[in-house]
Amino acid sequence: MADSWFSLSTADQQEALEVAAASTGRPAHLLEKDIWVVWTLGAIYGSDLASKLTFKGGTSLSKVYKIIDRFSEDIDLTYDIRQLVPDLLKHGNPIPPSSSQAKKITETVKARLPGWIENSVQPILQAALSRKGLQATLILEGNDRDKLILAYQPTRKGTGYAAPTIQLEFGARATGEPNERREVTCDIAAALEGVEFPTATPLAMQAESTFWEKATAAHVYSLQGRLRGESYSRHWYDLAAMHRTGHAQKAIADASLGENVATHKSMFFRELDSDGTRVDYQKAVRGSMRIVPEGGALDTLRDDHTAMLEDGLLSSLQPTFDEVMGVCVRLQGNINGKG
Repeated sequence: MADSWFSLSTADQQEALEVAAASTGRPAHLLEKDIWVVWTLGAIYGSDLASKLTFKGGTSLSKVYKIIDRFSEDIDLTYDIRQLVPDLLKHGNPIPPSSSQAKKITETVKARLPGWIENSVQPILQAALSRKGLQATLILEGNDRDKLILAYQPTRKGTGYAAPTIQLEFGARATGEPNERREVTCDIAAALEGVEFPTATPLAMQAESTFWEKATAAHVYSLQGRLRGESYSRHWYDLAAMHRTGHAQKAIADASLGENVATHKSMFFRELDSDGTRVDYQKAVRGSMRIVPEGGALDTLRDDHTAMLEDGLLSSLQPTFDEVMGVCVRLQGNINGKG
């Protein structure tokens, strides 16, 4: 019978990570972090929350669909809006009829979501840690207290770009659909025999919806000329990767999917460009998308891309920043019907 990864001694874990790092090309500290990512997904999707949360974002592109060849560390989860604020939805419709109702829903979500995370999600993870005898801490963070941080004791460390924490970021202003049940495994599993690693079967958002979410986010950042937060270059890497695999083209061909994302963001994620003009998502998906930023925003992305490379987050495919942006230039043309 195979030994569980978490039953191994620290010395055995360290040795196993080094062996796997040599054979996979993935740094040891990222292989270890990936184990915790899958363990966390397994704890959540092995609970009664399994049908209420949709796994999305870059980590789903990496773990579920194998589209991107980079280590993605955060777990983005959508708690079905119909579960959290059913009293504010007209006939169960997740899209509000007016901007005032959207604002009311947003305020209510911000008020209810932290309590739900603290009272529903955190106890599940804490109980799973206790059952396994694992040492990790759980902290609710974020300006809106919508992020749950799991901090573990690493046996291997990198440059610090990827911290020994798993960030679970929750949203609750969408349904998470379209989605599908898919199995995920640890990156290290194929490199080591005789060891049992965590697995999970999350409800994952379809990749084409994630494409439109990332493209419209890149559009906003490009129009504003500034980036909020850190580690944003990953979005452009992901868009370029989706172009390479054909998922971008499939998403672009599905006009209704782009329209749905635009309608949702028009209600819940209103933004202004650098001139103070409201960002028109519908216009963007219909041929006016801009995903390539300029000036200082482009320089910031370049620096972040370099840091991502230095910490080993890109494995076998390690394009330069200029190569990534070159693909994004072509992709922008494809979205806008010019290529």
